[in-house]
Amino acid sequence: MPESVKTGELFAKGRTVLFGVPGAFTPGCDKIHLPGFVEQADDLFAKGVDRVACVAVNDAFVMDAWGKAHGVGDKIVMLADGNGDFTKALGLELNASKFGMGSRSQRYSLIANDGVVEQLNIEAAGEFRVSSADYLLEHL
Repeated sequence: MPESVKTGELFAKGRTVLFGVPGAFTPGCDKIHLPGFVEQADDLFAKGVDRVACVAVNDAFVMDAWGKAHGVGDKIVMLADGNGDFTKALGLELNASKFGMGSRSQRYSLIANDGVVEQLNIEAAGEFRVSSADYLLEHL
């Protein structure tokens, strides 16, 4: 059974990298975004990051399956925002209705330190740059 995660607890202590994606198993997210973080998680930890988390407006079962498909293990916390409540609270909704996907998340990354967001990087439509693991490694 999925467990609830409180953002106040997730971000409370230490440095957290969170990246948001439009959807699990979608082409860019599946082929580039998540794999980049899986490959570079150890480099992020070496630069003082305590945890890396991925969030998408998908259910917990999909996020679990996606994490297993990419072998994230303990490197990345896979977070489901099933109703999009977290995404809405951040103001980062994406209307993907024209693609048959409903309300999703914009592509972004953030760095929080002891509960305070130090950096929020929101991608322009159709781009993949500031939310990548490479970008964060350069800007930590």
